[in-house]
Amino acid sequence: MAIKFQYNKTSLQQLEKQLKMRERSLPTIKSKESALRIEVKRTKDEVTRLELQLEQEIQGYAYMVALWNEFNPELISVKDVTLSTKKIAGVVVPVLDEIRFEIGHYSLFNAPAWYADGIELLKKLARTGIEAEFSGMKLELLEHSRKKTTQKVNLFEKVQIPGYKDAIRKVKRFMEDEESLSKSSQKIMRANQEKRKIKETEEADV
Repeated sequence: MAIKFQYNKTSLQQLEKQLKMRERSLPTIKSKESALRIEVKRTKDEVTRLELQLEQEIQGYAYMVALWNEFNPELISVKDVTLSTKKIAGVVVPVLDEIRFEIGHYSLFNAPAWYADGIELLKKLARTGIEAEFSGMKLELLEHSRKKTTQKVNLFEKVQIPGYKDAIRKVKRFMEDEESLSKSSQKIMRANQEKRKIKETEEADV
């Protein structure tokens, strides 16, 4: 990123202001990145745990495969999912509050005795599956924000802060050179004036 500047005092003040702003912001951005990194790791572990749990629950009910053929899948459905949001290191993420199921009508007398247990098992599977899905969404949002924050840290640390420092150095050096040149010119002018005065004095004495 090329930093635009001019070789004058106003430009120097602007460059110094921009540098200070970035140097002050950097610790905060780094702290946010660190917090997001921790949260991404925690959420990844949560997603892995829930996916494994779902897999184990499905395998655990494999022995009931023959019975499931008798089960009417329309008996249970997800009626509503209540969500809220919370901020994690400045990132708004969804929070799963409640899952409401709708249970269809069935005859307690005519249906197999295990139907009630079957409904509870399906509720448990659905809950674990939905939780895993939401953790995955949360992970995507956090990972996206973490990447953007890391990019900003790198931009400030490796590009902009060194760039502004370099530009400030160039402007200061130019202004110092200009001042030295001006002082040298003034010295030369004064020396010439003195020479003229001496010459004029000598001519007047003659």
